[in-house]
Amino acid sequence: MPKRIAIFPGSFDPFTKGHFDIVERGLKIFDEIVIAIGYNSKKQNRYFNIDLMVTKLEETFQNEPKVSVIVYNKLTSNLARDLGAGFLLRGLRNTTDFEYENSIAQVNKYLNEGLESVFLITAPEYAAISSTIIREVHKFRGDVDEFLPYKIEE
Repeated sequence: MPKRIAIFPGSFDPFTKGHFDIVERGLKIFDEIVIAIGYNSKKQNRYFNIDLMVTKLEETFQNEPKVSVIVYNKLTSNLARDLGAGFLLRGLRNTTDFEYENSIAQVNKYLNEGLESVFLITAPEYAAISSTIIREVHKFRGDVDEFLPYKIEE
């Protein structure tokens, strides 16, 4: 049986406890998960440095050999093909997320027929967490430690 490799793509600016929960639960389904930090063309400037996020994620998952972290700048469907991944792992907080993710999944399936998108519903305790809100709180010097699976130094 071939390895079940999933890509968990996103800008992860920052990677939240909600994202962490999706990876942890995804490990029960997949043999390997690649957290793929991409450049979103709609988000020209990152708030948190991408190298910092890679370092924090590598530290967070250092004891989980089934998780790796990469940075990419190409179509996610092409990345999946290049890595031999047959799945995209995505989390859904609400119906708005579903509408957005469904459209992306359809295009990815068109571009890479063998690629399946797998959606996990966000755990209730993380449903209100979004990277956008965390950036705003952090920008105005609010405490974001409760929302992240690692510490951000000021």
